[in-house]
Amino acid sequence: MVPVDSQSNPPLSDVLTAPATEIAASGDESFLPARNAVSPRTVVGWAADSLLVAILTPFLALASPRVPRLLLAIVILDIPLQLGTHLYYQEKDAAVGALGGLSISATTVALAGLYVSWFIQTSIRKDFSLRSSLQINLPLFLYITVSALSVSVAQDVPLALFEVTLLLESGLLFLYVANVVRTRRDVLFVVSLLLIACLLESVIMTAMRVTVTPSTTWDLPIHLRADWAAHGTFMRIGGTVGSPNVAAGYLSISLALAASVLFTNLPRAYKVLAMWVLGLGSVALILTFSRGGWIALMLAVALLSFGAWRRRGLSLKMPIATAAVLLLLLLPFHSLVSTRLFGDDSGSAESRVPLMNLAFRIVEANPVLGVGANNFTVVMNRYLSPEFRQGFLFAVHNKYLLVLAETGLVGLLAFLAFLLGAVRKGWQCWRDCEEPLSSLALGLTAGIAGHMVHMTVDVFRGRPTQQLVWLIAGLLTAIYRMRPASCSSDSLRLIS
Repeated sequence: MVPVDSQSNPPLSDVLTAPATEIAASGDESFLPARNAVSPRTVVGWAADSLLVAILTPFLALASPRVPRLLLAIVILDIPLQLGTHLYYQEKDAAVGALGGLSISATTVALAGLYVSWFIQTSIRKDFSLRSSLQINLPLFLYITVSALSVSVAQDVPLALFEVTLLLESGLLFLYVANVVRTRRDVLFVVSLLLIACLLESVIMTAMRVTVTPSTTWDLPIHLRADWAAHGTFMRIGGTVGSPNVAAGYLSISLALAASVLFTNLPRAYKVLAMWVLGLGSVALILTFSRGGWIALMLAVALLSFGAWRRRGLSLKMPIATAAVLLLLLLPFHSLVSTRLFGDDSGSAESRVPLMNLAFRIVEANPVLGVGANNFTVVMNRYLSPEFRQGFLFAVHNKYLLVLAETGLVGLLAFLAFLLGAVRKGWQCWRDCEEPLSSLALGLTAGIAGHMVHMTVDVFRGRPTQQLVWLIAGLLTAIYRMRPASCSSDSLRLIS
Protein backbone atom coordinates (compact mmCIF):
# COMPACT_ATOMS: atom_id res chain seq x y z
CA MET A 1 0.00 0.00 0.00
CA VAL A 2 0.94 3.61 -0.46
CA PRO A 3 2.17 4.95 2.92
CA VAL A 4 -0.05 7.49 4.55
CA ASP A 5 0.99 10.14 7.00
CA SER A 6 0.06 8.88 10.46
CA GLN A 7 -1.05 12.39 11.43
CA SER A 8 -3.78 12.46 8.81
CA ASN A 9 -6.83 10.33 8.15
CA PRO A 10 -6.84 8.32 4.92
CA PRO A 11 -9.51 9.01 2.31
CA LEU A 12 -12.84 7.30 3.07
CA SER A 13 -12.80 5.59 -0.33
CA ASP A 14 -9.44 3.95 0.48
CA VAL A 15 -10.74 2.66 3.80
CA LEU A 16 -13.84 1.16 2.18
CA THR A 17 -11.98 -0.48 -0.69
CA ALA A 18 -8.83 -1.76 1.04
CA PRO A 19 -8.93 -5.47 2.01
CA ALA A 20 -9.41 -6.01 5.73
CA THR A 21 -6.53 -8.49 5.94
CA GLU A 22 -4.17 -5.96 4.41
CA ILE A 23 -5.22 -3.34 6.93
CA ALA A 24 -4.81 -5.71 9.82
CA ALA A 25 -1.44 -6.87 8.57
CA SER A 26 -0.15 -3.37 8.41
CA GLY A 27 -0.37 -3.07 12.16
CA ASP A 28 -1.47 0.50 11.84
CA GLU A 29 -4.86 0.79 13.54
CA SER A 30 -5.21 4.36 12.34
CA PHE A 31 -6.57 2.81 9.16
CA LEU A 32 -9.46 1.27 11.06
CA PRO A 33 -12.38 3.65 11.61
CA ALA A 34 -13.68 3.87 15.14
CA ARG A 35 -16.82 1.88 15.71
CA ASN A 36 -18.85 4.64 17.32
CA ALA A 37 -17.10 7.76 16.05
CA VAL A 38 -16.98 9.59 12.72
CA SER A 39 -14.19 11.88 11.69
CA PRO A 40 -15.21 15.58 11.59
CA ARG A 41 -13.58 15.79 8.20
CA THR A 42 -15.82 12.96 6.98
CA VAL A 43 -18.95 14.71 8.32
CA VAL A 44 -17.98 17.90 6.52
CA GLY A 45 -17.35 15.94 3.32
CA TRP A 46 -20.72 14.22 3.49
CA ALA A 47 -22.45 17.55 4.16
CA ALA A 48 -20.70 19.15 1.19
CA ASP A 49 -21.66 16.23 -1.05
CA SER A 50 -25.28 16.40 0.11
CA LEU A 51 -25.41 20.14 -0.54
CA LEU A 52 -23.93 19.64 -4.01
CA VAL A 53 -26.52 16.94 -4.80
CA ALA A 54 -29.33 19.18 -3.55
CA ILE A 55 -28.13 22.02 -5.78
CA LEU A 56 -27.64 19.89 -8.87
CA THR A 57 -30.82 17.78 -8.58
CA PRO A 58 -33.20 20.43 -10.06
CA PHE A 59 -30.83 21.00 -12.98
CA LEU A 60 -30.45 17.27 -13.57
CA ALA A 61 -34.23 16.94 -13.53
CA LEU A 62 -34.57 19.76 -16.05
CA ALA A 63 -32.16 17.92 -18.32
CA SER A 64 -34.64 15.03 -18.49
CA PRO A 65 -37.02 15.16 -21.49
CA ARG A 66 -40.01 14.39 -19.26
CA VAL A 67 -39.73 17.46 -17.05
CA PRO A 68 -40.11 20.01 -19.89
CA ARG A 69 -43.26 18.19 -20.99
CA LEU A 70 -44.64 18.48 -17.48
CA LEU A 71 -43.80 22.19 -17.34
CA LEU A 72 -45.37 22.79 -20.76
CA ALA A 73 -48.50 20.96 -19.58
CA ILE A 74 -48.66 23.31 -16.58
CA VAL A 75 -48.42 26.32 -18.90
CA ILE A 76 -51.23 25.10 -21.16
CA LEU A 77 -53.55 24.09 -18.30
CA ASP A 78 -52.88 27.40 -16.58
CA ILE A 79 -54.22 29.38 -19.56
CA PRO A 80 -57.85 28.82 -18.54
CA LEU A 81 -57.34 28.04 -14.83
CA GLN A 82 -55.39 31.25 -14.10
CA LEU A 83 -53.41 29.98 -11.11
CA GLY A 84 -51.63 33.07 -9.90
CA THR A 85 -52.00 36.58 -8.59
CA HIS A 86 -51.45 40.21 -9.52
CA LEU A 87 -48.90 42.14 -7.48
CA TYR A 88 -49.39 45.88 -6.84
CA TYR A 89 -53.02 45.50 -7.93
CA GLN A 90 -54.80 48.77 -8.74
CA GLU A 91 -58.52 48.14 -8.35
CA LYS A 92 -59.63 51.51 -9.69
CA ASP A 93 -57.84 51.08 -13.02
CA ALA A 94 -58.84 47.43 -13.40
CA ALA A 95 -62.50 48.39 -12.95
CA VAL A 96 -62.44 50.42 -16.18
CA GLY A 97 -60.54 47.92 -18.32
CA ALA A 98 -56.84 48.31 -17.53
CA LEU A 99 -54.51 45.46 -16.64
CA GLY A 100 -54.55 46.13 -12.92
CA GLY A 101 -51.37 44.46 -11.67
CA LEU A 102 -48.17 42.57 -12.33
CA SER A 103 -49.16 39.03 -13.32
CA ILE A 104 -47.26 36.30 -11.46
CA SER A 105 -48.63 32.84 -12.17
CA ALA A 106 -47.89 29.17 -12.55
CA THR A 107 -47.04 30.00 -16.16
CA THR A 108 -44.35 32.43 -15.03
CA VAL A 109 -42.60 29.80 -12.91
CA ALA A 110 -43.05 26.97 -15.43
CA LEU A 111 -41.82 29.13 -18.31
CA ALA A 112 -38.64 29.95 -16.39
CA GLY A 113 -38.10 26.23 -15.86
CA LEU A 114 -38.67 25.54 -19.55
CA TYR A 115 -35.98 28.01 -20.58
CA VAL A 116 -33.48 26.65 -18.05
CA SER A 117 -34.20 23.15 -19.35
CA TRP A 118 -33.85 24.30 -22.95
CA PHE A 119 -30.47 25.89 -22.19
CA ILE A 120 -29.21 22.80 -20.34
CA GLN A 121 -30.28 20.38 -23.07
CA THR A 122 -28.81 22.42 -25.91
CA SER A 123 -25.58 22.81 -23.96
CA ILE A 124 -25.32 19.08 -23.21
CA ARG A 125 -26.03 18.13 -26.81
CA LYS A 126 -23.91 21.00 -28.16
CA ASP A 127 -26.69 21.66 -30.65
CA PHE A 128 -25.33 24.94 -32.02
CA SER A 129 -27.48 24.60 -35.14
CA LEU A 130 -30.57 25.12 -32.98
CA ARG A 131 -29.15 28.32 -31.55
CA SER A 132 -28.31 29.68 -34.97
CA SER A 133 -31.74 28.93 -36.45
CA LEU A 134 -34.07 30.38 -33.82
CA GLN A 135 -37.49 31.25 -35.21
CA ILE A 136 -37.74 34.94 -34.31
CA ASN A 137 -41.01 36.54 -35.33
CA LEU A 138 -40.09 40.06 -36.42
CA PRO A 139 -43.59 41.62 -36.23
CA LEU A 140 -44.01 40.21 -32.73
CA PHE A 141 -40.58 41.48 -31.70
CA LEU A 142 -41.41 44.90 -33.15
CA TYR A 143 -44.76 45.02 -31.37
CA ILE A 144 -43.17 44.22 -28.00
CA THR A 145 -40.40 46.75 -28.66
CA VAL A 146 -42.83 49.54 -29.56
CA SER A 147 -44.91 48.71 -26.48
CA ALA A 148 -41.78 48.97 -24.33
CA LEU A 149 -40.85 52.30 -25.93
CA SER A 150 -44.34 53.63 -25.25
CA VAL A 151 -43.58 53.41 -21.53
CA SER A 152 -41.54 56.59 -22.03
CA VAL A 153 -44.73 58.57 -22.80
CA ALA A 154 -47.00 56.79 -20.31
CA GLN A 155 -48.61 58.90 -17.63
CA ASP A 156 -48.81 55.89 -15.30
CA VAL A 157 -45.51 54.02 -15.75
CA PRO A 158 -46.32 51.08 -13.41
CA LEU A 159 -49.49 50.34 -15.37
CA ALA A 160 -47.53 50.40 -18.61
CA LEU A 161 -44.89 48.04 -17.19
CA PHE A 162 -47.62 45.60 -16.12
CA GLU A 163 -48.63 45.11 -19.75
CA VAL A 164 -45.11 45.11 -21.17
CA THR A 165 -44.16 42.37 -18.70
CA LEU A 166 -47.15 40.28 -19.79
CA LEU A 167 -46.21 40.84 -23.44
CA LEU A 168 -42.67 39.64 -22.74
CA GLU A 169 -43.96 36.52 -21.01
CA SER A 170 -46.29 35.76 -23.93
CA GLY A 171 -43.46 36.41 -26.39
CA LEU A 172 -41.23 33.95 -24.56
CA LEU A 173 -44.01 31.38 -24.75
CA PHE A 174 -44.27 31.88 -28.52
CA LEU A 175 -40.49 31.61 -28.90
CA TYR A 176 -40.28 28.40 -26.90
CA VAL A 177 -43.11 26.59 -28.69
CA ALA A 178 -41.96 27.75 -32.14
CA ASN A 179 -38.45 26.38 -31.59
CA VAL A 180 -38.82 23.36 -29.32
CA VAL A 181 -41.83 21.67 -30.95
CA ARG A 182 -40.16 19.73 -33.75
CA THR A 183 -42.04 16.51 -34.40
CA ARG A 184 -45.57 15.31 -35.06
CA ARG A 185 -45.54 13.73 -31.60
CA ASP A 186 -44.75 17.11 -30.04
CA VAL A 187 -47.63 18.73 -31.94
CA LEU A 188 -50.10 16.07 -30.82
CA PHE A 189 -48.91 16.49 -27.23
CA VAL A 190 -49.66 20.23 -27.31
CA VAL A 191 -53.00 19.72 -29.10
CA SER A 192 -54.08 17.06 -26.60
CA LEU A 193 -53.32 19.35 -23.68
CA LEU A 194 -55.21 22.23 -25.30
CA LEU A 195 -58.24 19.98 -25.63
CA ILE A 196 -57.94 18.66 -22.07
CA ALA A 197 -57.66 22.21 -20.73
CA CYS A 198 -60.78 23.24 -22.64
CA LEU A 199 -62.67 20.18 -21.42
CA LEU A 200 -61.73 20.91 -17.81
CA GLU A 201 -62.82 24.53 -18.14
CA SER A 202 -66.08 23.49 -19.82
CA VAL A 203 -66.87 21.13 -16.94
CA ILE A 204 -66.26 23.93 -14.44
CA MET A 205 -68.47 26.38 -16.32
CA THR A 206 -71.28 23.86 -16.82
CA ALA A 207 -71.20 22.96 -13.13
CA MET A 208 -71.44 26.64 -12.23
CA ARG A 209 -74.67 26.84 -14.20
CA VAL A 210 -76.44 24.54 -11.73
CA THR A 211 -74.67 25.57 -8.51
CA VAL A 212 -74.24 29.35 -8.63
CA THR A 213 -76.85 31.79 -7.33
CA PRO A 214 -76.68 35.59 -6.84
CA SER A 215 -75.68 35.00 -3.22
CA THR A 216 -72.95 32.44 -3.94
CA THR A 217 -69.51 33.24 -2.55
CA TRP A 218 -66.28 31.33 -3.12
CA ASP A 219 -63.31 30.62 -0.90
CA LEU A 220 -61.20 28.73 -3.42
CA PRO A 221 -57.59 28.91 -4.66
CA ILE A 222 -58.93 29.66 -8.16
CA HIS A 223 -61.07 32.63 -9.09
CA LEU A 224 -64.55 31.93 -10.43
CA ARG A 225 -66.68 34.54 -12.14
CA ALA A 226 -70.35 34.73 -13.02
CA ASP A 227 -72.15 37.96 -13.98
CA TRP A 228 -75.88 38.52 -13.70
CA ALA A 229 -77.38 40.37 -16.67
CA ALA A 230 -80.72 41.97 -17.51
CA HIS A 231 -81.56 42.74 -13.87
CA GLY A 232 -80.73 39.22 -12.72
CA THR A 233 -82.86 37.38 -15.28
CA PHE A 234 -79.98 35.24 -16.54
CA MET A 235 -76.40 34.48 -15.61
CA ARG A 236 -73.34 34.93 -17.83
CA ILE A 237 -70.57 32.54 -16.81
CA GLY A 238 -66.89 33.31 -17.16
CA GLY A 239 -65.57 30.36 -15.17
CA THR A 240 -61.93 30.60 -14.19
CA VAL A 241 -60.93 32.36 -17.42
CA GLY A 242 -62.25 35.80 -16.50
CA SER A 243 -65.14 37.83 -17.87
CA PRO A 244 -67.78 35.98 -19.93
CA ASN A 245 -66.51 37.65 -23.12
CA VAL A 246 -62.93 36.55 -22.45
CA ALA A 247 -64.14 33.02 -21.68
CA ALA A 248 -66.06 33.03 -24.97
CA GLY A 249 -62.91 34.05 -26.83
CA TYR A 250 -60.97 31.21 -25.23
CA LEU A 251 -63.70 28.67 -25.99
CA SER A 252 -64.26 29.72 -29.61
CA ILE A 253 -60.58 29.14 -30.44
CA SER A 254 -60.41 25.82 -28.59
CA LEU A 255 -63.64 24.52 -30.12
CA ALA A 256 -62.36 25.26 -33.62
CA LEU A 257 -59.31 23.12 -32.83
CA ALA A 258 -61.54 20.34 -31.46
CA ALA A 259 -63.66 20.39 -34.63
CA SER A 260 -60.55 20.07 -36.79
CA VAL A 261 -59.54 16.86 -34.99
CA LEU A 262 -62.65 15.21 -36.45
CA PHE A 263 -61.28 15.83 -39.97
CA THR A 264 -57.97 14.07 -39.26
CA ASN A 265 -56.88 10.46 -39.50
CA LEU A 266 -55.89 10.37 -35.83
CA PRO A 267 -56.77 7.36 -33.65
CA ARG A 268 -60.22 7.14 -32.12
CA ALA A 269 -59.08 8.31 -28.67
CA TYR A 270 -58.30 11.78 -30.03
CA LYS A 271 -61.68 12.02 -31.75
CA VAL A 272 -63.55 10.90 -28.63
CA LEU A 273 -61.75 13.61 -26.65
CA ALA A 274 -62.62 16.15 -29.35
CA MET A 275 -66.30 15.15 -29.27
CA TRP A 276 -66.44 15.63 -25.51
CA VAL A 277 -64.80 19.03 -25.88
CA LEU A 278 -67.27 20.03 -28.59
CA GLY A 279 -70.26 18.89 -26.55
CA LEU A 280 -69.42 20.42 -23.18
CA GLY A 281 -67.50 23.33 -24.70
CA SER A 282 -70.48 24.36 -26.83
CA VAL A 283 -72.70 24.39 -23.74
CA ALA A 284 -70.09 26.48 -21.90
CA LEU A 285 -69.88 28.89 -24.84
CA ILE A 286 -73.66 29.31 -24.85
CA LEU A 287 -73.55 30.03 -21.10
CA THR A 288 -71.22 32.98 -21.67
CA PHE A 289 -74.01 34.66 -23.69
CA SER A 290 -71.29 36.40 -25.68
CA ARG A 291 -72.56 37.30 -29.12
CA GLY A 292 -69.01 37.98 -30.28
CA GLY A 293 -67.93 34.52 -29.16
CA TRP A 294 -70.83 32.87 -30.96
CA ILE A 295 -70.02 34.72 -34.18
CA ALA A 296 -66.32 33.86 -33.86
CA LEU A 297 -67.08 30.14 -33.58
CA MET A 298 -69.51 30.20 -36.51
CA LEU A 299 -66.91 31.90 -38.70
CA ALA A 300 -64.24 29.43 -37.60
CA VAL A 301 -66.45 26.42 -38.36
CA ALA A 302 -67.37 27.93 -41.75
CA LEU A 303 -63.68 28.41 -42.60
CA LEU A 304 -62.89 24.89 -41.44
CA SER A 305 -65.70 23.40 -43.55
CA PHE A 306 -64.58 25.43 -46.56
CA GLY A 307 -61.03 24.18 -46.19
CA ALA A 308 -62.18 20.58 -45.90
CA TRP A 309 -64.35 21.02 -49.00
CA ARG A 310 -61.43 22.50 -50.97
CA ARG A 311 -59.18 19.58 -50.01
CA ARG A 312 -61.57 16.62 -50.18
CA GLY A 313 -64.40 17.74 -52.39
CA LEU A 314 -68.03 18.41 -51.50
CA SER A 315 -69.11 16.59 -48.34
CA LEU A 316 -71.95 17.80 -46.16
CA LYS A 317 -71.60 15.13 -43.47
CA MET A 318 -69.47 17.12 -41.08
CA PRO A 319 -71.27 20.50 -41.43
CA ILE A 320 -74.66 18.81 -41.02
CA ALA A 321 -73.50 16.77 -38.03
CA THR A 322 -71.98 19.85 -36.40
CA ALA A 323 -75.12 21.91 -37.00
CA ALA A 324 -77.29 19.12 -35.57
CA VAL A 325 -75.22 18.88 -32.41
CA LEU A 326 -75.29 22.64 -31.90
CA LEU A 327 -79.06 22.76 -32.38
CA LEU A 328 -79.59 20.00 -29.82
CA LEU A 329 -77.39 21.82 -27.34
CA LEU A 330 -79.17 25.07 -28.07
CA LEU A 331 -82.69 23.80 -27.38
CA PRO A 332 -82.58 24.11 -23.54
CA PHE A 333 -81.39 27.72 -23.87
CA HIS A 334 -83.30 28.85 -26.97
CA SER A 335 -85.39 31.46 -25.19
CA LEU A 336 -82.40 33.06 -23.45
CA VAL A 337 -80.31 32.95 -26.63
CA SER A 338 -83.15 34.52 -28.61
CA THR A 339 -83.47 37.28 -26.01
CA ARG A 340 -79.73 37.88 -26.11
CA LEU A 341 -79.66 38.08 -29.90
CA PHE A 342 -82.84 40.00 -30.62
CA GLY A 343 -83.99 41.49 -27.32
CA ASP A 344 -83.05 44.66 -25.49
CA ASP A 345 -79.38 44.56 -24.48
CA SER A 346 -79.68 47.66 -22.27
CA GLY A 347 -77.57 49.68 -24.70
CA SER A 348 -74.56 47.33 -24.54
CA ALA A 349 -73.87 47.39 -28.29
CA GLU A 350 -74.74 51.07 -28.67
CA SER A 351 -72.35 52.06 -25.87
CA ARG A 352 -69.38 50.87 -27.91
CA VAL A 353 -69.78 53.63 -30.51
CA PRO A 354 -68.92 56.55 -28.16
CA LEU A 355 -65.92 54.55 -26.91
CA MET A 356 -64.68 54.18 -30.49
CA ASN A 357 -65.07 57.93 -31.04
CA LEU A 358 -63.14 58.50 -27.83
CA ALA A 359 -60.34 56.24 -29.08
CA PHE A 360 -60.11 58.15 -32.37
CA ARG A 361 -59.72 61.45 -30.49
CA ILE A 362 -56.91 59.94 -28.41
CA VAL A 363 -55.20 58.61 -31.55
CA GLU A 364 -55.49 61.98 -33.28
CA ALA A 365 -53.68 63.65 -30.39
CA ASN A 366 -51.06 60.89 -29.93
CA PRO A 367 -50.33 59.31 -33.34
CA VAL A 368 -46.69 58.22 -32.88
CA LEU A 369 -46.24 56.24 -29.65
CA GLY A 370 -49.80 56.57 -28.43
CA VAL A 371 -50.48 57.29 -24.77
CA GLY A 372 -48.43 54.36 -23.48
CA ALA A 373 -49.19 50.69 -23.02
CA ASN A 374 -52.13 50.05 -20.67
CA ASN A 375 -52.72 53.80 -20.26
CA PHE A 376 -55.92 54.29 -22.26
CA THR A 377 -58.02 54.39 -19.11
CA VAL A 378 -55.59 56.80 -17.43
CA VAL A 379 -55.93 59.55 -20.04
CA MET A 380 -59.46 58.99 -21.35
CA ASN A 381 -61.06 61.53 -19.00
CA ARG A 382 -59.18 64.30 -20.85
CA TYR A 383 -60.88 63.42 -24.13
CA LEU A 384 -64.48 62.96 -22.98
CA SER A 385 -67.29 64.53 -24.98
CA PRO A 386 -70.82 65.45 -23.81
CA GLU A 387 -72.14 62.05 -24.91
CA PHE A 388 -70.39 60.48 -21.87
CA ARG A 389 -72.38 62.39 -19.28
CA GLN A 390 -74.54 59.32 -18.81
CA GLY A 391 -72.65 56.89 -21.01
CA PHE A 392 -70.64 53.76 -20.27
CA LEU A 393 -67.01 54.71 -19.61
CA PHE A 394 -64.52 51.90 -20.12
CA ALA A 395 -61.52 50.94 -22.25
CA VAL A 396 -62.55 50.90 -25.90
CA HIS A 397 -64.16 47.58 -26.84
CA ASN A 398 -62.00 47.11 -29.91
CA LYS A 399 -58.57 45.51 -29.54
CA TYR A 400 -57.20 47.14 -32.68
CA LEU A 401 -58.23 50.65 -31.66
CA LEU A 402 -56.88 50.00 -28.18
CA VAL A 403 -53.47 49.01 -29.58
CA LEU A 404 -53.50 52.02 -31.91
CA ALA A 405 -54.35 54.44 -29.10
CA GLU A 406 -51.73 53.03 -26.72
CA THR A 407 -48.79 52.21 -29.02
CA GLY A 408 -49.38 54.29 -32.15
CA LEU A 409 -49.58 53.35 -35.82
CA VAL A 410 -46.37 51.29 -35.87
CA GLY A 411 -47.57 49.22 -32.92
CA LEU A 412 -50.89 48.49 -34.65
CA LEU A 413 -49.21 47.55 -37.94
CA ALA A 414 -46.82 45.19 -36.14
CA PHE A 415 -49.72 43.63 -34.22
CA LEU A 416 -51.73 43.08 -37.41
CA ALA A 417 -48.68 41.68 -39.22
CA PHE A 418 -48.17 39.17 -36.43
CA LEU A 419 -51.78 37.95 -36.55
CA LEU A 420 -52.02 37.87 -40.33
CA GLY A 421 -48.63 36.15 -40.52
CA ALA A 422 -49.91 33.39 -38.22
CA VAL A 423 -53.02 32.95 -40.39
CA ARG A 424 -50.90 32.86 -43.57
CA LYS A 425 -48.55 30.24 -42.16
CA GLY A 426 -51.48 28.16 -40.98
CA TRP A 427 -53.07 28.28 -44.42
CA GLN A 428 -49.80 27.18 -46.04
CA CYS A 429 -49.46 24.34 -43.55
CA TRP A 430 -52.97 23.18 -44.43
CA ARG A 431 -52.03 23.27 -48.11
CA ASP A 432 -48.58 21.65 -47.89
CA CYS A 433 -48.55 19.31 -44.89
CA GLU A 434 -49.83 15.76 -44.65
CA GLU A 435 -52.52 14.57 -42.25
CA PRO A 436 -53.04 15.06 -39.36
CA LEU A 437 -50.92 18.23 -39.32
CA SER A 438 -52.83 19.68 -42.28
CA SER A 439 -56.27 19.59 -40.64
CA LEU A 440 -54.92 20.62 -37.24
CA ALA A 441 -53.22 23.65 -38.80
CA LEU A 442 -56.50 24.57 -40.50
CA GLY A 443 -58.38 24.33 -37.20
CA LEU A 444 -55.82 26.50 -35.41
CA THR A 445 -55.93 29.02 -38.25
CA ALA A 446 -59.73 29.10 -38.25
CA GLY A 447 -59.72 29.70 -34.49
CA ILE A 448 -57.37 32.67 -34.81
CA ALA A 449 -59.34 34.10 -37.76
CA GLY A 450 -62.60 33.91 -35.83
CA HIS A 451 -60.95 35.49 -32.79
CA MET A 452 -59.61 38.35 -34.93
CA VAL A 453 -63.22 39.21 -35.76
CA HIS A 454 -64.16 38.92 -32.09
CA MET A 455 -61.42 41.42 -31.22
CA THR A 456 -63.36 44.16 -33.02
CA VAL A 457 -65.92 44.20 -30.21
CA ASP A 458 -63.92 43.59 -27.04
CA VAL A 459 -60.76 44.51 -25.14
CA PHE A 460 -58.94 41.16 -24.69
CA ARG A 461 -56.16 42.67 -22.62
CA GLY A 462 -55.76 39.86 -20.09
CA ARG A 463 -53.56 36.79 -20.02
CA PRO A 464 -55.80 33.86 -21.13
CA THR A 465 -56.66 34.73 -24.72
CA GLN A 466 -53.39 36.54 -25.37
CA GLN A 467 -51.24 33.59 -24.32
CA LEU A 468 -53.52 31.13 -26.11
CA VAL A 469 -53.25 33.05 -29.40
CA TRP A 470 -49.49 33.48 -29.08
CA LEU A 471 -49.00 29.81 -28.18
CA ILE A 472 -51.06 28.78 -31.22
CA ALA A 473 -49.03 31.15 -33.41
CA GLY A 474 -45.88 29.47 -32.11
CA LEU A 475 -47.37 26.03 -32.80
CA LEU A 476 -48.25 27.05 -36.37
CA THR A 477 -44.66 28.25 -36.82
CA ALA A 478 -43.41 24.87 -35.62
CA ILE A 479 -45.75 23.01 -38.00
CA TYR A 480 -44.63 25.33 -40.80
CA ARG A 481 -41.06 24.13 -40.27
CA MET A 482 -42.23 20.52 -40.66
CA ARG A 483 -43.48 21.00 -44.20
CA PRO A 484 -41.95 18.72 -46.81
CA ALA A 485 -38.65 19.97 -48.20
CA SER A 486 -40.16 19.94 -51.70
CA CYS A 487 -42.53 22.80 -50.85
CA SER A 488 -41.77 26.10 -52.51
CA SER A 489 -39.90 28.67 -50.45
CA ASP A 490 -41.89 31.46 -48.88
CA SER A 491 -40.59 34.96 -49.58
CA LEU A 492 -42.47 36.36 -46.55
CA ARG A 493 -41.25 33.86 -43.98
CA LEU A 494 -38.60 36.22 -42.57
CA ILE A 495 -41.12 38.90 -41.61
CA SER A 496 -43.75 36.68 -40.09
